[in-house]
Amino acid sequence: MNAFVLKIIACITMFIDHIGYAIFNDTSYFNYIGRIAFPIFSFQISEGYIHTKNLKKYLIRLFMFAIISQIPYMLFTSIINDNWGLNVIFTLFFGLISIIAYDRYNKFVGIVACIFLGIISEFLHFDYGFYGVAVTLLFYVFNTNKILLIISFSIATIAKYGYSILSYYKYGLAVFRIAFSYYVPFVLCTLVPLILICLYNKKKGPNSRYILYLFYPLHMLLVYTISFII
Repeated sequence: MNAFVLKIIACITMFIDHIGYAIFNDTSYFNYIGRIAFPIFSFQISEGYIHTKNLKKYLIRLFMFAIISQIPYMLFTSIINDNWGLNVIFTLFFGLISIIAYDRYNKFVGIVACIFLGIISEFLHFDYGFYGVAVTLLFYVFNTNKILLIISFSIATIAKYGYSILSYYKYGLAVFRIAFSYYVPFVLCTLVPLILICLYNKKKGPNSRYILYLFYPLHMLLVYTISFII
C-alpha cells in the first residue's frame, strides 16, 4: 500500500461521494463511501511534509491549487444548494501550517496554532473545518506510533460526529435516535481509512504529485456538468 495507491483510493472514493450529490441531490449511501477520502488526503499532507525537498514550494503549490479549486467547489456546492465556504485544500493548507509550527518551533506553539487555525476554518466555513485541521496535525504527531494514531483519530472522529448527534437531543428522543442511526455509518466509514494507513509501506510508488491537485477541481466540474445532464 504505497502513497500512489492511497491517493488513487482517495480520489475514487471522493468521486463516488460527490457523484452521489449529482444523482440524488442529497445525502445518500454514496456519501458513506466518500468518508474514506479525506483522512487519506490528510494523512498524505503529513507524509508530504516529511518527504518534501522544498517546503516553500510545497506550501505555495498547495495554496495556489486551493485558489484554483475554489470556483469549481462553489459550482459543486450549488448542486445541493449548500452555503459555500472554502474548499478542502485550504483545510489541508492550514493543517500543514500547524505541522510546521509543531515541528519547527515546539509542541505548545503547534497546538496553539492548530486551535487558532481551526477556529478560523470554522468561522470561514472551510470544508471539514476544525476537525480537518486537527486530524492533519494528529497524523504527523503520531506518524511513528500507529496505536496512538488510531486512538487519537478515532476520538477526534467520534467527537466530531458525536457533537452533531447530541445537538438533536433537544428535539426529543425519537429525533435523536434517527440522528444516531444516520451518523453512526459515517463514523464507521470515516474510520475505515485507518486500516489502509496502517498498511502503508512508506513507499512513494509512481510519481503522483499532481493527482490530487488536478483531480480535485476537474472532478467537481465534471460532477457539476453531470448534475445538469441527469
